[in-house]
Amino acid sequence: MSYNLVKKSFDLGDGRMIEIETGKLAKQADGSVVVKMGDTMLLATVVSAKEAKEGVDFLPLSVDYQEKYAATGRIPGGFLRREARLSDYEVLISRLVDRALRPMFPEDYHADTQVMISLISADKNIMPDSLAGLAASAALAVSDIPFNGPISEVRVAKIDGNLVINPHMDQLERATLEFIVAGSENDIVMVEGEAKEISEEEMVEAIEFAHQAIKVQVQVQKELTEAVGKTQKRVYSHEHSNPELKERVYAETYQKVYEVAKSGSAKHERSEKFDAIQNEFLLTLGEEVDDVTKFLAKKYFHDVQYDAVRNLILDEGIRLDGRDVKTVRPIWSEVGYLPAAHGSAVFTRGETQSLTTVTLGTKLDEQMIDGAFINGFQKFILHYNFPSFSTGEIRPNRGPGRREIGHGNLAQRSLKQVLPVDEENPYTIRVVSDILESNGSSSMATVCAGTLALMDAGVKIKAPVSGIAMGLITDEKTGKYAVLSDILGDEDHLGDMDFKVTGTENGIVGCQMDLKINGLRWEVLRNALNQAKDGRLHILNEMKKTLDTPRTDLKPHAPRIVVLKIDKEFIGAVIGPGGKIIQEMQRETNTTITIEEKDNQGVVSIFAPDKGAIDKAVQRIKGIVAKPEVGEIYEGKVKSIMPFGAFVEILPGKDGLLHISEIDWKRYETMDGIFKVGDEVRVKLLDIDKQGKLKLSRKALLPRPPKPENKEQKPSEQ
Repeated sequence: MSYNLVKKSFDLGDGRMIEIETGKLAKQADGSVVVKMGDTMLLATVVSAKEAKEGVDFLPLSVDYQEKYAATGRIPGGFLRREARLSDYEVLISRLVDRALRPMFPEDYHADTQVMISLISADKNIMPDSLAGLAASAALAVSDIPFNGPISEVRVAKIDGNLVINPHMDQLERATLEFIVAGSENDIVMVEGEAKEISEEEMVEAIEFAHQAIKVQVQVQKELTEAVGKTQKRVYSHEHSNPELKERVYAETYQKVYEVAKSGSAKHERSEKFDAIQNEFLLTLGEEVDDVTKFLAKKYFHDVQYDAVRNLILDEGIRLDGRDVKTVRPIWSEVGYLPAAHGSAVFTRGETQSLTTVTLGTKLDEQMIDGAFINGFQKFILHYNFPSFSTGEIRPNRGPGRREIGHGNLAQRSLKQVLPVDEENPYTIRVVSDILESNGSSSMATVCAGTLALMDAGVKIKAPVSGIAMGLITDEKTGKYAVLSDILGDEDHLGDMDFKVTGTENGIVGCQMDLKINGLRWEVLRNALNQAKDGRLHILNEMKKTLDTPRTDLKPHAPRIVVLKIDKEFIGAVIGPGGKIIQEMQRETNTTITIEEKDNQGVVSIFAPDKGAIDKAVQRIKGIVAKPEVGEIYEGKVKSIMPFGAFVEILPGKDGLLHISEIDWKRYETMDGIFKVGDEVRVKLLDIDKQGKLKLSRKALLPRPPKPENKEQKPSEQ
């Protein structure tokens, strides 16, 4: 069997090569490629229906990234021992690719389209997520599916002061910024990442650097399209049109919509007024109107809303809720709202509200990550919940979707930057944000509420973090644009950009940007970042009015953790045979104790509901690991009695001999009646011989009796 194999390769600029091949695998898909870098290989396929479903006016695009465990030589865990639903990590990569591809499809293309990306071989040091966007776009490039690409995605990181494209995994520990950037030959379409309090200019520099690498990858895909002969794309017609109806909808509804948009009414009131205008127009079409005409009328009315809201902002600088482009909605916040939680906060900005809690746990509460490529444990967890009542809607509660996972991840990576280092924070920390109201940028409310809740819990964060969502309205014909601070949900839907930025007073710690237009100028991006900075600092100042620094201590009901470092040789002694000693300590002291070897030492974490329990456990452990010192005094316990003396335990597992001659200054002929097993006795360690045997004395701690007086006269006195 033969196949028409086509390969293209390129250099990342430092000798590392990436290869794209097509024509060998999955040939029944509309497009299929394998992208290879080192031993990492991704198979990407794309299939799109030939016709769109009736009544669909959007692109039904699904993107799934999945890692095959065989790619890393592992067998999946769980009862079934097979790949199951996508992990959060796989969902996040799927979202990155989806957000880069979706705005690049033609607006009138509505056929069901599915992109699938599989990790089929993995080099443990080459991260596949930075290649997934390239693979998906290349699969589209070798198909006949209409697509205004190609695009590509790269990871850009600053390591040891230098910007690097697609760095190795072991380099990222030293990175001061790390972004995934997606773009076409001319434009940036998506950015997501984290940083260690960088400046706005440093962020722009990194994005520009990434775009240069993207241009190279786009050009290679164009060459691949030429090589496989897919320059002509399929012909389609997925939209009905009725120019006369469109003109009529604009003529009869535009001014009414404009006035409602200008009224500054609240979200639900505004929505009801828009619906009333639409329904009023639909009645003018008559009762016999066909479904296609009704469908088009609703579509054109949406276009009216789109144009009216945007023109209002560009021409008059007025937004849907009456604000100007830079004003942030009113803010109020409260901490300690939930008395039984370890930390809690309510953060409300306009019609968006988050109730966030912090829970402190032990090492045993760490989250296990069991993926094909990434596995291990993490001690900081953030969950974001978006119930339907937050928008006044009704829908089944099916658990977190991709949106919730993505929003939670942005907040988690932002707050992670200010957490204390492990040595200063022995706790596993779980933050949960429940969105109770939503009208724009609930993920940024999560960042703000999360900061306040962490400080309320007494977690010693390095600095408070705030976040803001920025929007953009542009007019390509006139070149006019408006950058919007703290956007509403409708402004996100009707605008050209959703740009979320988080940071401290010192700089940016996280970002997420999605663009829906072509041609974002660097000047506009810089303006958006500077305006975002002003908004972030304003929000931060409002938060500080509630709580500006972490509480000096944990809540009285919060659990306590003490960490002890012991010599490696004592780990076994603390655990005991079969875990007997450590289990006994936990039971008797009402504590949870974990022990691990780290940096050639034993690290013991003691977790308890109160200080008294911790003190008991600490005392027990210190006794086990203590080394006897000559000259020290110990409170011992008699373990056994022999004719020549008693064996006394001065430290756990360490017995010494208290010889009969060292019990008292007076002479004992026998051990009968002096001690019984279990008696406590205070002794001094006199010596440790070459065999390690301990010599104890009780006599040394007793006052020496005076010598008896001699009553006989001396010869000289007679």
